[in-house]
Amino acid sequence: MTFSTPIVIIENNHLFDVSAKIGLLLLAALIAYGVAKLLLVRAAHAFAQRTKSKLDDILMEQGVFSRAALLAPAPVFFWGLEFFPQLKDILHNAIYAYMAIAVILVMTKVLDGLVALYQTFDVSNRRPIKGYVQLIKLFIYILGGIAVVSILLGKSPWGLLSGIGAMTAVLMLVFRDTILSVVAGIQISANDLLHKGDWIEMSSMGADGDVVDVALNTVKVQNWDMTITAIPTYKFLDTSFKNWRNMSESGGRRIKRSIKIDQSSIRFADEALIERLSKVQHLAPYIETRQAEIDTANKATGVDPASRLNGRRLTNIGLFRRYAVEYLRAHPEINQSMTLLVRQLNPEASQGLPLEIYCFTTRTEWNAHEGIQSDIMDHLLAALPEFDLKAYQRNALVDGRGTA
Repeated sequence: MTFSTPIVIIENNHLFDVSAKIGLLLLAALIAYGVAKLLLVRAAHAFAQRTKSKLDDILMEQGVFSRAALLAPAPVFFWGLEFFPQLKDILHNAIYAYMAIAVILVMTKVLDGLVALYQTFDVSNRRPIKGYVQLIKLFIYILGGIAVVSILLGKSPWGLLSGIGAMTAVLMLVFRDTILSVVAGIQISANDLLHKGDWIEMSSMGADGDVVDVALNTVKVQNWDMTITAIPTYKFLDTSFKNWRNMSESGGRRIKRSIKIDQSSIRFADEALIERLSKVQHLAPYIETRQAEIDTANKATGVDPASRLNGRRLTNIGLFRRYAVEYLRAHPEINQSMTLLVRQLNPEASQGLPLEIYCFTTRTEWNAHEGIQSDIMDHLLAALPEFDLKAYQRNALVDGRGTA
């Protein structure tokens, strides 16, 4: 009599009975998932330790086997259909839909594992595939969603696809940026325009730094101020940008700087200046050879030495220009196999005579390059007085911006 009353209450309470069955079924499914996950992960770990392949290790890191354990509750759910005979058809479709979702999740994790494996190879920096894999995942999600809906409705997926065909215009509008990005990704890869790790400049987007990620819809650039700029991938088709990769690979980085010479300090070199500069190691051979050529030419043409304007003469600006060339040729951190010149640019009354230094350093790292460039310019600016030359400095009174 003590146990009969509760039993009668449970049998007559249909709602409690259904809730208990659902609870027990979900508990059994959860246990099945936990056991399957434990067994799969342990088995995969033991297998990975016995092989030299990186694939199984990466699949474990990506959680592929944990995702695969999501399929374990399906047999439990099928067994539990016997408790709900009235809802058997509906629940049957729901279980298949659950299995389809689990398979989709496993497939996407496998793709993530393949991407991670591909990134262990050097070719991944030159030929990134992350964007293409994201496109494949997008198709998997779309097709998987169609499959899940068709299973739940109990209809053929082809019928749903024909209905989606009528929504093509809407889909084209919704996925416009994605489609453009796919085309851009193909062009970038085919023309070898962009790699992960490249230094790029895209001023219109405020990007100046290293490419840290190339994905389907965006390219992430870490700027030199450590900020991140996300650029839509399709922008690389219609917006100009500068890629410094070839500079890094060439073994030389360009110096292109000008020294503005005060034109009033330019003059012919007298004997005292020539004698003083003849003691400069970089200039001595040139002065000796050049002066001999000038003396021979002047003697052959019968030049009257009464005026400096007669015949050919050395100038302090010419000697300085030659000194700069010889100094750069002797510099250990200047690439001698690349263009090296010191030239005069068009003189401007308001800015003096520009003397441009054009050469390439052997170091392409930013900080090293800037250090070499600064040292060279420091030396040449300090050398100007030795040639009786002055650097041009704008007079504030002439500008009208200063006061006496």
